[in-house]
Parts: sequence; C-alpha cells; structure tokens
Amino acid sequence: MSQNGAFVHDIQEIRRRAREHLDDGAVTRNYGTDLETAVKLLNEAVATELVCTLRYKYHATMATGLASEGVKQEFAEHAREEEEHMDWLIERINQLGGKPNLNPEGLLSRSAAEFVEGNTLVDMIREDLVAERIAIETYREMIRFFGDKDPTTRILLERILATEEEHAADMQDLLAAHEGK
Repeated sequence: MSQNGAFVHDIQEIRRRAREHLDDGAVTRNYGTDLETAVKLLNEAVATELVCTLRYKYHATMATGLASEGVKQEFAEHAREEEEHMDWLIERINQLGGKPNLNPEGLLSRSAAEFVEGNTLVDMIREDLVAERIAIETYREMIRFFGDKDPTTRILLERILATEEEHAADMQDLLAAHEGK
C-alpha cells in the first residue's frame, strides 16, 4: 500500500518471483504463516474428522430401538459429511506441499475428538454432541490462527465449522426428542 492507501505492486517483480520455486506450487513467498505448523494443525483436523466419521458409522450401525431409524439415517449422513471434510483437509495439506497423515497408529492422540461408543441411543447422541462441540471449539481456534495469514485455509475451516454447528444443532434436537425434554 502506498501512503495514500492505493494498492501498489511491482507486477514485474511478482512475475519474476512466480517463475522461481515452481516446486512450491501454491505456496508463494507471501504465504503468511509457518507451513509446518499449518500442516500439523490440518493433520490434527484430519484425525478428528476420521475419528468422527468412524464414530458416526459405528453409531449408525449399532443404534437400536423403535425410534432409531431416523437417528440412524442422521448418523449416516453426518458420517458422510465428516468424511467429506477430511477429504477437503487432505487436499489442502497437499496444496500446501504437506503430507496428509492417515496412519491409523496414533490416530486418537492426534484427534481432538474421542471415540466413545455409548450404550444406548441417547448415549450415542450425547457423545456425538460432545464431539461436535469439541470440533466447533477447535475449528474456531484454528480459524483465528490462520486469520488473514492464510485466507484459503481459513475459508475452508469456516465452511467446515458451519457444518459442525449444524451437526451440533441436529444432535441437540435429537437429544431433546429422545430424552423427552
């Protein structure tokens, strides 16, 4: 920015720099945050999404009772959406030149969410609501971290956060319905 606030750039210099470090792909000199930290955070989010996918799939399979059919469908839909989030995060890690960590070894230690089975339908719903609340809080922290230093990742995380908030509202509604509140 110039002193009068107008956007000023040296297009020749930008063109020159664009030809350098082609192996860095989308990551240019003005990338705003530490790449190693960015990839680590995104891999933790991948682990969280994978654990959530597995838990929802388990719950969709194990839910029983007269009122379970609609809940099973909700669990299955959430599992698909969590898996989609994981795919988006993996792609972003790749764009940043990182390596997605899909190794099952240490998965739970990398994940913010836990894998709690639950003994009843209400237990399952409650555990999924807890996991969604954990995801919401961690995504908000990540969004603040990336801020304007990496707007592409921030926008991706905001998109995921919106779905996680929707999932939490769904689980809260199901919990109220099945607890009779």
